[in-house]
Parts: sequence; C-alpha cells; structure tokens
Amino acid sequence: MKWSPFYDPFDKMDEMFKDLPSVSLTKQGLIPPIDMYDTKDAVVVETTLPGADPKKVSVEIENGILTIKGSSERKTEVDEKDYYRKEIRAGQVFRQVSLPARIEEGEAQATFENGILRVTIPKTPEAKAKSVKIDVKKVE
Repeated sequence: MKWSPFYDPFDKMDEMFKDLPSVSLTKQGLIPPIDMYDTKDAVVVETTLPGADPKKVSVEIENGILTIKGSSERKTEVDEKDYYRKEIRAGQVFRQVSLPARIEEGEAQATFENGILRVTIPKTPEAKAKSVKIDVKKVE
C-alpha cells in the first residue's frame, strides 16, 4: 500500500456500515427504527414491522417506557436456494423508548396497517398547549 498523508484507515469501515440495513440486531431481537412526534393532542410513535402478525405484537407502557415486542416469520424460505444476498430476517422484534412525562398511559391506542405500527398516546390536559391573553399596562 502506498503511503498517503490523506489516508484514513477508517474510510473502508464507514463504507461498509453504509451498506447495512437500518434494522439493528441484538440478543433480544431485531430493533426496528421509530419515528416519534408530537401532535396537538397526542404523542405518536410509528415503527415498521414487516412480516409481523398483529396478533403476535405486544405494546405496553410502564413508567413512561413504551415497549414493543413481537415476532416476524418467514414461511416461504427454501434451503435449496443459492442466495446472492440474504437480508430478510425472521425472529423476535424488540424496541423500548422513553416517552414524555405528561401523557395518559392508560388511554394509548395502537393500529397496524401495511406493516406499520402506530401507537397514539394522548397528552394529559396540562400538557396541551394553552393560550393565555395577558393585558399590558403602561407604567407611569
């Protein structure tokens, strides 16, 4: 290898990580990416769970922590295939995320449509935006 003052040994490593899928894998299972955003009345958490059966997905909120557990199955896999690349995984799905403090945990609702799980957690009344008009008085 020819020496270069601009050589960075980690360039190749960065390129390798760019090609990895956006889903992480741990001992608990696949960790799907999430979107969490605020609306006027609720906090919404969305995640993709492709191939997951909604009946096998568990959504719980405890002490301000949202936990999503489930399983993804792949029933059409054939061992005789000569794969060039195999990235579609089957297995457990697990994700935990802290929620804002001012939510109604017991009022949360979850929907599953087209592989996307959407959890909507209403805000407590004091967390909703309020508009207060303040009279300005001239000091003499």
